[in-house]
Amino acid sequence: MKLIELVRDLDTLDERSTIYASRPWSDTSEAIAACEPEAGGMPPEAERLNLKYFLEVFIARNFIEDWTANCNTQPTLQQKCARLIVYAVSDASFSAKSETSEARQ
Repeated sequence: MKLIELVRDLDTLDERSTIYASRPWSDTSEAIAACEPEAGGMPPEAERLNLKYFLEVFIARNFIEDWTANCNTQPTLQQKCARLIVYAVSDASFSAKSETSEARQ
C-alpha cells in the first residue's frame, strides 16, 4: 500500500495503529498501519519491509482534521498527504524533541 492510500483511508484505520513508511517519505512511499507490539519496537511486517515510524494514526487524523478546518477550500488528497509529510518531518519531530527535553528538566 502507498502512503497516499493510507492518508485517504485514515478514517477507517484503527486509531491505536501507527503508520510506518519507507524513506524518503513521499505520497508513493510503501506504507502500512500496524499496532506496535506490546513489548515495544517495530511490528515485524514494518521491519521486514524496512519501513520507518511515520505517525500514529490518531495524530495523523487529528492533524488533518484541524488543518482542513482552517483551509478556505477542501485540500486534495495529494495536498493532505504532502502536508502530513511536512508535519511528520518537522512539527512532530520538533514536538517529540521538546517533550524529551522537558522530561529531562
